[in-house]
Amino acid sequence: MEPIQPRDIPAAIKDKLAGLNLNACFTCGMCSSGCPITGTPGMEGWDTRKVIRMLAYGMVDEVVESKFPWICTGCGRCAYACPQHIDIVPIFGFMKHLRNRDKVPGILHKGVEKVLASGNNMDIPMQDYLATLKDVGEELADEECPGFYVPVDKKDAEVLFFPNSKEIYGDFEDMKWWWKIFYAAGENWTVPSENWEAVDWGLFTGNYEATKVLAQRKIDLMHDLQVGTMIMPDCGGGSYGCRTGMKMCELENPDNKASFLYLYDYLKKLIEDGRITLDKSVHEGRTFVWHDSCKHGRELERHFGRGYYEEPRWILDQCVDSRVEFYPNRGNNFCCGAGGGNWPMPYEQESAAHGRFKFEQIKNSKADVVVVGCSNCRDQMMRRLPKYYKDYQYEVKYIWQVIAEALVLPEKSEAEIEKLAAEATAQWERLGVEDMEY
Repeated sequence: MEPIQPRDIPAAIKDKLAGLNLNACFTCGMCSSGCPITGTPGMEGWDTRKVIRMLAYGMVDEVVESKFPWICTGCGRCAYACPQHIDIVPIFGFMKHLRNRDKVPGILHKGVEKVLASGNNMDIPMQDYLATLKDVGEELADEECPGFYVPVDKKDAEVLFFPNSKEIYGDFEDMKWWWKIFYAAGENWTVPSENWEAVDWGLFTGNYEATKVLAQRKIDLMHDLQVGTMIMPDCGGGSYGCRTGMKMCELENPDNKASFLYLYDYLKKLIEDGRITLDKSVHEGRTFVWHDSCKHGRELERHFGRGYYEEPRWILDQCVDSRVEFYPNRGNNFCCGAGGGNWPMPYEQESAAHGRFKFEQIKNSKADVVVVGCSNCRDQMMRRLPKYYKDYQYEVKYIWQVIAEALVLPEKSEAEIEKLAAEATAQWERLGVEDMEY
């Protein structure tokens, strides 16, 4: 075998890789040791160290045309272990960026095109979106929360909230957990009628411009509706992409500033301020464990100075009596295997193999319920991993679901309920939303 000779690459790509400190690598292999792709069936012969060396030799085309950057979940364990502090995840994100858009795997780029054109990844028409909010909101009002409705485009609200398109598309019940919390807290909140998508598939595809556009839309909504603050989307990629895009927008124009809260800060403050009351007995007899999402922990800490580790644990301890830990945890925790767009991509077997370490953590914890703060983590551990690993049964719940199930709902007076009902009627008439027919 002849030795590989370094190749010339375009100056723009060379400069970008130089800015990512690629040449600081001294091939120790710590990145590969920490990466769950190493040893994944279907990825034989590939690991992080090898890919970094390929790029150092100018083999950019080979990496871009491979599936390695797409199998990478962006979990950041490689960078977390790197003694040279190379920020490896953006390197693979750049490789995604260099792929021709018509060769992006699966539905991801189509989703980006849809969200740019319609405001959501699934191209759900506005009237269907609004009708769903009305119908599911009325269900919640009938079931547990008299007078409840979903406020849309409410000016001067305290909180702006962004739905996930998969919930609007079909996972209707999952919307009710947050709604119950807002109802119990008496929150002054709203959702937008347009550009409401929470998840940033631009981040998943290396589409920098899309990430910026989606963030700018959220900033514009904040300004137009004159809302106090926004809750960052729960999806790890959605929140991380939004934060990244907002940073790009503010660098372009200092007026592009918008107040935001991460869901953990928001929920923790509700409990601390006594705005919601919780009954732990609802969860009695069950053992819970918290999953540290990569983008809410390692990657947020690395790029924005603060990861959320202790806050979700504190929140859970207010809701349940029995909580255990995964090992390793916090910054060393294993990825679920669905990050970086791997949930909707056509690499299910590789994604499931990536999650083999996560399943072992779950099994070893002996927990009954895995609690998460990211929709992709939930889908992966609830729906994909049990298809491949069957020797341990468990449930998966959102942290806001655990809270909502433990809520002691306040009793509202007839006058309050009538006032809310009148507001709902006026809103849906203004928006032209009629009752749904089945």
